[in-house]
Amino acid sequence: MAAGRAEQFPHGADIGVRGTGATSADAFARAATALAAAVAEPDSVSPTEAVPIHCSAPNDRLLLYDWLNAVIFEMAVRRMVFSRFEVSLRDHDLEGRAWGETIDPARHAPAVEPKGATMTGLKVDQAPDGTWVAECIVDV
Repeated sequence: MAAGRAEQFPHGADIGVRGTGATSADAFARAATALAAAVAEPDSVSPTEAVPIHCSAPNDRLLLYDWLNAVIFEMAVRRMVFSRFEVSLRDHDLEGRAWGETIDPARHAPAVEPKGATMTGLKVDQAPDGTWVAECIVDV
C-alpha cells in the first residue's frame, strides 16, 4: 500500500488541498495538513498546544467540508497555526486534534489566510489500490 501524503494543487485564485492515506481518517488528517501548510511551513510550527475539534455530518464529503472549516475557524479565533493533526472517524462522526502554536508573523511568515472550504471539488474516495483520498477547494 502506498504511503500517505499531504499536498496542494493549483486552482485559480483558490487553493486545492488533498490528503491521501491508508484510511479515510488519515486522508482527512493529511488534508488538514495541506491546508495548514498553505498558511505556514509546518516545520516552522511547534506542536505545543493541542486543540480538540469535533464534527458530525450525514456523509464523508460533508464531514470533510465541516472538518476543514472547523480547522480554519480554530486557526482564526485562536490566532494559531497548526503542524500536526490526528483524526478518528466513526459513522460520520469525527473526533480530531490539531497541534500548533500562537502565530508569530515574523517566524511563521503566513502566506495566505484561508476563508473557508468550499463544495467545489469536494471528494472523499477510496482508490483501486486501497488508498483513501480527501480533497477540496479552499477559498483564500
